[in-house]
Amino acid sequence: MSRNGRSGANPTAATARQEEPVARSASDRLGTLRARTVAAVRRQPLGAWLTGLAATLVYTLFSITQWYRLSSPSWDLGIFTQLAKAYSGFGAPIVPLKGEGFNLLGDHFHPLLVLLGPAYAIAPSGLTLLIVQNLLFGLSVAVVARAGMRLVGPLAGIAVGIAYALSWGLQSAVAAQFHEIAFAVPLLALSLEAVLRRRVLPAVVWGGLLVFVKEDLGLTVMALGLVIAWRLRNAAGLWLSAWGALWLILSVRLILPALNSGGQYDYSDRIDVGAMIADPAGAVVDLVSGTAKHETLLLLLLAGGILFLRSSLSLVLLPTLLWRFASGQGGYWGPEWHYSAVLMPVLFLALLDGVTTLRRSPREWVRRSALAGVPVAVVACLALLPAQKFAALAEPETYRQSERWDAAHRMMDLIPEDATVESGVVLMAYLVPESRVYWLGNANPAPEYLIVDADDWSWGAVHPSDAEAHAEQRYPGTDYTLVFSEAGYQLVRLEP
Repeated sequence: MSRNGRSGANPTAATARQEEPVARSASDRLGTLRARTVAAVRRQPLGAWLTGLAATLVYTLFSITQWYRLSSPSWDLGIFTQLAKAYSGFGAPIVPLKGEGFNLLGDHFHPLLVLLGPAYAIAPSGLTLLIVQNLLFGLSVAVVARAGMRLVGPLAGIAVGIAYALSWGLQSAVAAQFHEIAFAVPLLALSLEAVLRRRVLPAVVWGGLLVFVKEDLGLTVMALGLVIAWRLRNAAGLWLSAWGALWLILSVRLILPALNSGGQYDYSDRIDVGAMIADPAGAVVDLVSGTAKHETLLLLLLAGGILFLRSSLSLVLLPTLLWRFASGQGGYWGPEWHYSAVLMPVLFLALLDGVTTLRRSPREWVRRSALAGVPVAVVACLALLPAQKFAALAEPETYRQSERWDAAHRMMDLIPEDATVESGVVLMAYLVPESRVYWLGNANPAPEYLIVDADDWSWGAVHPSDAEAHAEQRYPGTDYTLVFSEAGYQLVRLEP
């Protein structure tokens, strides 16, 4: 015992007394966080999330019917399935469908797609990517409906959410199958909703992530930042614009050329900047000339109930419209494919903002006109439905599995795991999980297996009638043997 007699006190008890407040403090913080989380969840409008869930189910129904009908409108699903497969194995996004050793980060700048890796690892299929996209679109529907319920009331808000969910831009994107813009759609919705709620930090954070979805979205981020700076009177918006410009320059001038097999940005020739500078008047005329462009603009006006033009958020539409209309690539101009999906959350949140602004007008006739905004958008949505992609869901044949489904899968089962196979577009996404797939239009190394599909549009008007002869002619000095011929499919195997 010590001389003063106190050092003999139990050290364990003393330590416990000292640690007890710390443990209690950590427990209190955890309890507070849990309580705040529960409260935040309870504050969420159930109607908005049910609307988002219903939209996801409709999108997924459409995707599943596409998948089982062997419907492949483009080769992009196969490409992104190869990317997801590479990321799931913690590898670089090497996509043989674009060429031997081709790094897809040298095609478009979309590092955020690394998030596809875990989903693909759980369910290795091209259908997984379609479902991921549908979930992301459904999330954006919930966000738009949530904003609508807050700004224009529960029923009107849900009506706007439904009109958005069934908008032509989202329908076309679902029908075009997976593309990187799947991630941009909810990010834009979340950022713009935060702007409407005057919350700078989430608006900047969600918007800032867009630069990692695709390089051209750097332009959108620049516009978004300017809107935030002007509307919220906050310098963070200017920093966001600078962030968008920085990544646009870095991706187009440095990253993409560095990772591209040709050492260049493959899409730099889509807009002839020199010609636009030489003839600015002609460039302006060209910018608004063409039936496809007029159709896109008309659909925007109809879907947005016109009143979206009253909102400063509508300025965020301009970068996408300008680069599309300035391009010499006619496929960018019209409402088809996935190019208009990023316009939809901007359009409908701008509509909500426009209606809210006009409702506060001191002029009675203006306030009355605001009442028409939501009904016009909803009526336009319903009127356009018969001409849109989801109209197919009303047709019984949509739900019939392809008559060639069984034959296609029996043929693919003959291909050993990890074997190389050359194919047209239609079966690419189905082949990727088990094989190393090449596209028939590229200069490929001689594959171990080659498929000739009589119904695949990749061949054009004429397809080879004899797969063995075709393969041996395409790859001189090789010997291929026919191992499957049924339902228009021919599969040949390379002999050693």
